Amino acid sequence: MRSILYKIWQCSWGILQTLLGLLVFLRHCRARHFWYHGALITLWDSGSSISLGLFVFVSAEPFFVKKFEGQIPAEALSRRLLVHEYGHTIQSLILGPLYLIVIGIPSALWAFVGRGKRRKQQIPYGAFFSEKWANCLGEKGTGEASIGMMVLE
Repeated sequence: MRSILYKIWQCSWGILQTLLGLLVFLRHCRARHFWYHGALITLWDSGSSISLGLFVFVSAEPFFVKKFEGQIPAEALSRRLLVHEYGHTIQSLILGPLYLIVIGIPSALWAFVGRGKRRKQQIPYGAFFSEKWANCLGEKGTGEASIGMMVLE
């Protein structure tokens, strides 16, 4: 029942980002997909990950796996990334049409423009408001650990 409500809410209140997600999904329809707490997950070859309403696109090989080699298994790191991205889908449920402005654009800027600053100053990815909130929501929604305050670069 919870999964059905999640899908209905994403396809109504979160329709803008869900439609964008559908377009990306159709472009990557041959990739591996699976359901995770109501969200449709796509494993893609991009080094980055993104959440668009009902659709989550997660890197098949996250760029930060090598940094934690010997400390945290790659599979566990990928799972933490998935929990984080799922947290963004919950933000979509909360913010609806405001998600792309309040979360999407700032998150994209933090991910790409802020990368050099994070690397230089060893700032955790979760230090930014939208990412910290996504980590918290993902952990509460799944009961699993997210990337938290890990320094990824």
